[in-house]
Amino acid sequence: MSNTRLTKRPLGSTGLLVTPLCLGAAPLGDMPETFQYGTPEEQALVTLRTAFESPINFLDTAASYGLGESERRIGKAIQANGGLPAGYVLATKADRDFATGDFSGEQIKRSVEESLERLGLDRLQYVYIHDPEHTTFENVMGTGGPLAVLRKFQEEGVIDHIGISGGPIDMLIRYVETGAFSAVETHNRYTLLNRSAEPLLEAASRMGVAVINGAPYGSGILAKGPDAYARYAYSEASPIVLDRARSFANTCREFDVPLAAAALQFSLRDPRITSTVVGMSKPERIAQTVELANYPIAPELWQALDAFGYDMDDPEANRFA
Repeated sequence: MSNTRLTKRPLGSTGLLVTPLCLGAAPLGDMPETFQYGTPEEQALVTLRTAFESPINFLDTAASYGLGESERRIGKAIQANGGLPAGYVLATKADRDFATGDFSGEQIKRSVEESLERLGLDRLQYVYIHDPEHTTFENVMGTGGPLAVLRKFQEEGVIDHIGISGGPIDMLIRYVETGAFSAVETHNRYTLLNRSAEPLLEAASRMGVAVINGAPYGSGILAKGPDAYARYAYSEASPIVLDRARSFANTCREFDVPLAAAALQFSLRDPRITSTVVGMSKPERIAQTVELANYPIAPELWQALDAFGYDMDDPEANRFA
């Protein structure tokens, strides 16, 4: 596999080096209600084995993906491999209790301990606080709260680095500006179709915080095309998003460029983004994604796509269910 676009980059101030492509392991947790397809365990394990042998060195998961199934499968793959490959970076996320909504420091402690057990590891390289929109800023940052618990794990050598991962952009900017996190992960909000994360990218760049950009295909519409998959961010796409996606697809066709290649490289070519997370559930997707990352795109295509314009304040264009 060509790795022209896979030169490793610093993950903020952590000292870790990661490839600009990151394998998103949410689909490996078998989440048909989210992705509208299932992933058998053996398929997931072959995908992970293929990933370990690929030029990609960055893997992203969370305690909540498949209610722990993603981590359990990753743990099996790590064990079968005799450990993580040299130079590999695994990031996971500490989660609230999905049954009760508990987002306390104690719950985050349990989440980390359960992740360690499922992954079969005694140390986690990178842990994000996941979806803090389900609690308050004061709880996350306060005494005995989620951040304090992760910092204690860090002092004990159980966690190396701490990040923040979530949805609402204004909220993420507030966390980034505390200086407490070395990376911020956003999803579905910096794509060809939705660029509402632009202020976050600017804030993170100013603060020296790495940006990890998830879901460059908007959960599939920019990979499969709007007529094959009329959904954005795991929900039914709005009419304006569908119209824009069709316009982008037609323009890419005129330039003989796959829509998926343009969607992926839109993220990869932005110097403010350290790594782009692409969910993959089949082993062949890894080589295909590397090929899309390296697909030749003329500058004129970007000019043509930009000519459609984008209104940062258009609530319909930026709508999330």
